[in-house]
Amino acid sequence: MRGIMQDHGENAASAYLAWWRLAGVDCAVAEAPVNWLRPAVAPISGGAAQPVVPAITEPKPQDLESFHLWLQGESPHPEQRWPGRAILPTGAADARLMIVTDMPDPADLEAGSLLADRAGALCDAMLRAIGLDRAQVYVAALFFRRPPGGMVEAADLSAAADRMRTHVHLARPRRLLLLGDRTARALMPASGEAGGNSLRNFNHDGGILPAVATFHPRLLLSQPAAKAECWRALQSLIEENRP
Repeated sequence: MRGIMQDHGENAASAYLAWWRLAGVDCAVAEAPVNWLRPAVAPISGGAAQPVVPAITEPKPQDLESFHLWLQGESPHPEQRWPGRAILPTGAADARLMIVTDMPDPADLEAGSLLADRAGALCDAMLRAIGLDRAQVYVAALFFRRPPGGMVEAADLSAAADRMRTHVHLARPRRLLLLGDRTARALMPASGEAGGNSLRNFNHDGGILPAVATFHPRLLLSQPAAKAECWRALQSLIEENRP
């Protein structure tokens, strides 16, 4: 009886070990504890090892002119991976309003400027409704090139949002208008601070700025019913324009 039980135990143990081998476990765990959260190390000559140090990012520009040159340079911007025309910001610092869109539209690429063609005409009408025109605003995009298919990765969107916080700081506008859902989600994540049509505080590298988000003109062209909600958002900017 005892021999039979011993045989069964050995068979069970062998089956158990075979199961773990099939699962990919091909060695035993050491007796000494292991700190799996320790920093990664890379071997160097002589058999020694040193912690891997993260790459040092280049310093950000300190003025708007340097920022524009930085966009056009060889810095590791997400857009460097994308073909096509670069559409850079337009306008002067200290503008009464800064408009931020997500990326150039196909019509913008042909025109060589942001918010062109029919969407641009509607944007100009929106500006006139709040007592402004293009000469009084600064226009920029999260991405200065259009990615293939108009799709961006989450990491690229995060990098562009961080870059835009520096951009807004250097441009020094009085207020900020964000166009489109992608722009709003990247720069002003949803919170209980205020309603979607009200001015909210946008945090940039130098402090905070009153901002409002609304539909992109390209959506308003296809969904005119959304113009009423867009107008309610713009009304908060009208209040700011009063003496």
